[in-house]
Amino acid sequence: MFSLPLSAGEAELLQSLQEAEPEAVARIEREIVNLWSKSGSASMDFLLKRGRDAIDVQDWGLAIEHLTALADHAPDFAEAYHTRAIAYFRADLIGPALGDLEQALALNPNHFGAMRGLATIFEGLGDAKRAHQAYEMVLRLHPHDEEAQKGLERTEGEAFGREL
Repeated sequence: MFSLPLSAGEAELLQSLQEAEPEAVARIEREIVNLWSKSGSASMDFLLKRGRDAIDVQDWGLAIEHLTALADHAPDFAEAYHTRAIAYFRADLIGPALGDLEQALALNPNHFGAMRGLATIFEGLGDAKRAHQAYEMVLRLHPHDEEAQKGLERTEGEAFGREL
């Protein structure tokens, strides 16, 4: 098995994810997330870490505060919006979560985590067709994503009707 250099770009990592053997998927996904988590600024990366740490202890308000500061100071950093969307979602602020996921995807259309977040929200809102479409988009980017595979199966019948 080969190992990609840490400097591998997003396109190469996404291609590797498409072709990965099952035992390599988690490692490649981690490399992609690590790449997406680098803003280019140590202080911005620190705000992301603080926001994620607050999410880990379920302090949604503090997480949103740190991640809002990050988005304000690094408005072109997709991971700021994706991570804040997680905090908003967990705080039951669905509208702001949707807005942040859309912004993350506008900045990084390959962000399968943000796309999975949209699918989850659509499914929770009872919009099976949009959820199904979003899960399909996740799987185009990350064909090994188990959550998306399960979501696709859950929404199949509701999105397109059941055969009698």
